[in-house]
Amino acid sequence: MPYPTDRKYTKSHEWIQANGKSATVGITDHAQEALGDIVFVELPKVGTELAVGKPFGTVESVKAVSDLFTPASGKVTEINGELATSPEKVNKDAHSAWMIKIALSDPKQLDGLLSAADYEKFVAEEGGH
Repeated sequence: MPYPTDRKYTKSHEWIQANGKSATVGITDHAQEALGDIVFVELPKVGTELAVGKPFGTVESVKAVSDLFTPASGKVTEINGELATSPEKVNKDAHSAWMIKIALSDPKQLDGLLSAADYEKFVAEEGGH
């Protein structure tokens, strides 16, 4: 599957799509595939301050519970409430089923993340697809 080129990726399999000083965050298609059927998504409250590299929530699948890691520091401005009742939306389309929106503290942090091509290469090297 081609990864959207309008966002950046982390080695912990999150994506972030910046729009000026705000950004949308979710998990990659590779992550949802590795997890299997997602049954629960735990997200932070609006207003929570997030630090880059720290967990911001969890995704629970029939196989395991996995932490979600913050790709860039900022404050949560919105959460995707649909995921509370329909967590399977992440399995259906991980790149449109966003999880949180944040106001970025430092947009330059995105410079250190992977491009779509680099992420695809990373997944392949990791023993992915």
